[in-house]
Amino acid sequence: MQPWTFVHVADIQPGSPKSFRYRPAWQENWDTARQQIIGVDPDLLLIGGDLSADGWIHRFELAEIKADLDTLPFPYYAVPGNMDTGNKHTARNGTRCRERDDIDLNVTSAQLRRYVGIFGPMEWTHVHKGVRFSGFYAAVAGSGLPEEAGMWRWLAGLKDAEPRTAEHVIIMHYALFVDAIDEPNYDITDRDQYLPWYFGIDEPHRSRILRAFKAAGVTICISGHIHCRKHDVVDGIRFDKAPAPSFAQFGTHWPDGDPSLGFLRYDVSDARIARTFVPLARESAAQGYGPGGHPRPALRDYSLAWQKTDLSALLDEDRA
Repeated sequence: MQPWTFVHVADIQPGSPKSFRYRPAWQENWDTARQQIIGVDPDLLLIGGDLSADGWIHRFELAEIKADLDTLPFPYYAVPGNMDTGNKHTARNGTRCRERDDIDLNVTSAQLRRYVGIFGPMEWTHVHKGVRFSGFYAAVAGSGLPEEAGMWRWLAGLKDAEPRTAEHVIIMHYALFVDAIDEPNYDITDRDQYLPWYFGIDEPHRSRILRAFKAAGVTICISGHIHCRKHDVVDGIRFDKAPAPSFAQFGTHWPDGDPSLGFLRYDVSDARIARTFVPLARESAAQGYGPGGHPRPALRDYSLAWQKTDLSALLDEDRA
């Protein structure tokens, strides 16, 4: 087989100067990563969610990054992230409730439909040069939304996808697990456990997804969301927690974690799929404005926007 390459990038989050907040450094970092990825000249690009900074609020951010990605000289396949559609569900607010309302941040069907209307199905699978590639959005697990039932049906059917291939690469946004596959469910109300809760998938959904992976012959699972690179192997499956080009976080959580900015390159040959971390060639220090995190509505001050627009028209578009 002639060797070939694919690339995975996640957590682009370029944002928009039309928003109540904007970090131009993240846009500039994406511009840098984009040129580096084009320089790799991969067969295809996988995008592991968080294509936007506030697509869960602003439809225009999803549309703008879609237009950008559509000009790439190779195909790309994406899954949504929580900044595109809302967070995994909780019935309780966590320890950061002064800064955010976790219940209000739960992913909704309307947000998911908005993403699908722009990017197409959240679940997909196809084969390229003898490797199966699949993607889905695990944050709907436990939500009770109609999209959750659809996800479970899709995962159950993945084992029957033909042709069966020796390598099956699957991408998701949330990590299937943070520290270990058999870790307990983290407590959103415990300050020390908030971020592990936020980054991973709870039981019993985690085990159900792992069973589906094994039945479908998944060999590599790549996730985003954490913005810190770490690699594990569970039951013969390689789990690659991916870096981000936008900003780093969680860098002190694991002794073997690396929060350096960049993306992952995968080189496919007859023998294996080899992974290489590609660091961002240049990190922007541009300054922006507005709150970080998941601010409550009262903190979303559109008068700060660098690019003034008709706010009522903007929000009417977002509600469409």
